[in-house]
Amino acid sequence: MAKQPGRRIALSLPRKWIADLMHFSRHVPLVTAERRADLAPLVAAREQVPDPPAWAALFLKAYAIVAARTPALRRAYIPVPWPHLYESPESFASVAVAREFQGEPAVFFGLLRTPDCQPLPQLSARLHEFKTHPVETIRVFARLIRYTRYPLPIRRVMWWLGLNLSGKKRADTIGTFGLTTVSGAGAGLLTPLAPAATILNYGPFAADGGIDLRLNFDHRVMDGMTAAAALHDLENVLRGEIVAELEALVGVGAREEVVAEAG
Repeated sequence: MAKQPGRRIALSLPRKWIADLMHFSRHVPLVTAERRADLAPLVAAREQVPDPPAWAALFLKAYAIVAARTPALRRAYIPVPWPHLYESPESFASVAVAREFQGEPAVFFGLLRTPDCQPLPQLSARLHEFKTHPVETIRVFARLIRYTRYPLPIRRVMWWLGLNLSGKKRADTIGTFGLTTVSGAGAGLLTPLAPAATILNYGPFAADGGIDLRLNFDHRVMDGMTAAAALHDLENVLRGEIVAELEALVGVGAREEVVAEAG
């Protein structure tokens, strides 16, 4: 029987923008720090909320709180006009969002400004919009689609300018940190790549509330001890401030039920 020949497949728009992302990510010397965290109190507190916020919202806010206290987590390496670090006054989160686009799986990137200052329900609602609203109606998604339609040389120049010309522009374009996870599928990512200075990801929860927290960081910006301390602080914030906010949501829900019954 004659062998069937392979076929050449043109790159779709989603594969093009991921290729562009990987092209610039390969220049970032990322190192991974990992910590096994006990988040049983967080799991228990979230289970008590009638309409619980998305897990990603909890981790986004907690990491942004840590970043507000740790300037190194808001810095990025900028090579021009001479190598230097840019420190953003606030956090911008870039969140990987799995969607379908033109009949195939695609990964978009939603941007959230100052997650540390937003209530958990508001953050969760915004993440829900990223997952459910038509992609063309979400500004940052539409911009990615529009730019990726340009020819390769023009796209690469635009990416380079956005990443290297200005620290503020870089933060506005790709965020000060990234969040990506496939824990919902029962798996974890070991070495996600992106041009961001830090990328937070986590695996699935164990039965006892244990979870692997991972922070991929640009070694030009910070060292391993800073990343390790950030993961320790992240666990404390998730067990502290985030649990407290979840418990407050339970109280709000109970009061609303009383008012509804009285009405």
